[in-house]
Amino acid sequence: MSTPPSLLYSVILPTYNERENLPLIFFMLNETFESHNLKYEVVVVDDSSPDGTLEVAQALQKSYGASKIQIVSRKGKLGLGTAYIAGLKAAKGDRIVLMDADLSHHPKFIPSMIQVMDNNPNNNNQKIHIVTGTRYKSGGGVAGWDWYRKLTSRTANFLADFLLNPGVSDLTGSFRLYDRASIEQILPQVQSKGYAFQMEIIVRARKQNMIIQEVPITFVDRIYGQSKLGPREIILYLQGLTKLFFTT
Repeated sequence: MSTPPSLLYSVILPTYNERENLPLIFFMLNETFESHNLKYEVVVVDDSSPDGTLEVAQALQKSYGASKIQIVSRKGKLGLGTAYIAGLKAAKGDRIVLMDADLSHHPKFIPSMIQVMDNNPNNNNQKIHIVTGTRYKSGGGVAGWDWYRKLTSRTANFLADFLLNPGVSDLTGSFRLYDRASIEQILPQVQSKGYAFQMEIIVRARKQNMIIQEVPITFVDRIYGQSKLGPREIILYLQGLTKLFFTT
């Protein structure tokens, strides 16, 4: 891997009731970055989790140091989009990794994302701004979902692809590597809530001629805690999709 050793990677983890998952995902992140000799920090953005996630984050910070774990504690459940913005403000990294804290995204795919960003697979000199994980290309997949979740995800991606033509196979995925300047440019423009938030990032990046590549990943359903997908999230997604169709 030809990544310059001086680059710092900031992993932003929005959390809400992830007490059991946070120590595990941090251990996996630490192992991944250390084994590839990559500099990193984890930025935990906690929205007043009632299960004690903040206290777990503080214990990890005490053990590993503030250079490895930063904590942004917010009063109330303020949403994913503002969590990313808050995490980005605290992050010191040259590149930004956005991923879930519930173990659905395995850090082992991060080195592949970095390799793609460093070495454009199209063999040209174009800079890659975003590398996004995909469940829907060869080598990717989903584990632990029932038929309803699979149908919901497939339908959401089909509608987005048909209406918006974003040029990626997994528009609702949230496991991505960003060039810092690119995500700083896009985030303030994003208005969607919930799962449509991820979709809007890619749509706006395409509109601004940013180069996006994909890496196959395996998405594993959470072991601890409850999924946050419900009727409200589906409605918000459809509203966001409709708005983007008419405004972009």
